[in-house]
Amino acid sequence: MRHRGPEVVGTLEGVLQPVRRAAGLPEAVGGRRRVKGLRREEVALLASISTDYYTRLEQGRRQASAPVLDTLARVLHLDEEERTYMLELAGKSAARPRRQAAQTVRPQLRRLLGELTTSSALVLGRRMDILAWNPMAAALITDFSVIPEKHRNYAWLLFRDPATRKLHTNWADIARSCVAMLRREAGRAPGDQRMARLVGELSMADDDFRRWWGEHHIAGRTRGNKALHHPVAGDLTLDWDALSCAGDPEQQLVIWTAEPGTPSHDALRLLASWTASAHHHPAADRPVR
Repeated sequence: MRHRGPEVVGTLEGVLQPVRRAAGLPEAVGGRRRVKGLRREEVALLASISTDYYTRLEQGRRQASAPVLDTLARVLHLDEEERTYMLELAGKSAARPRRQAAQTVRPQLRRLLGELTTSSALVLGRRMDILAWNPMAAALITDFSVIPEKHRNYAWLLFRDPATRKLHTNWADIARSCVAMLRREAGRAPGDQRMARLVGELSMADDDFRRWWGEHHIAGRTRGNKALHHPVAGDLTLDWDALSCAGDPEQQLVIWTAEPGTPSHDALRLLASWTASAHHHPAADRPVR
């Protein structure tokens, strides 16, 4: 049997139904129940719309106005990322689609990467493409320069590269979060064919990716932590922060650090010393679409 290709961007049903079923708000409408979450008629009541209208919205058979979507976001307690994603799916986002230009990293940002000698850092672009990195990132994760450009993507490496998968001791947590971030990226650029190919390839190749993609969870790239087992530095627990790049909001500088005075901090210093004696270089400035 052939698998049907995955939907890439998502639907209002994909957003509203899982959130409604997970909503812990039965007290808002009174009574006890055996099944967690809100029924369609309860969401409709709280949003002051008819049950039939809400059902049609959830099933994608009716267009919603921005005020109705804002009300639903409040009723379902959506966070800002989820609300924005829902508005984008409904075509109500204030942001207009733009033609995607080639992704290039500013020389000043590359200079900053080179100055970060004790922390791993890289620049992520659209689709979580890896655009540039410093020697510490190459030493911590992998030598990106030997990876074909089409596979130089954080999500692809996490699911398809055995060494990258093995590096993450909490791989399932990191990978599931990565899928949620990738789905958020897909919502921003519904016509991105490279995104469609990436999602299609990962869905066909990995059962976990296909299952998590179908959950319709979304998340922005902001911050988090990772547990790694590195062949040189050993076990590390690192914090990561994603900083928006001036001049190109589609690019983010992602930096991994460790709490000073911890074994992980000492391990990073050891890795930095090892890296200084090796030959890892940031990527050349080749535009990526």
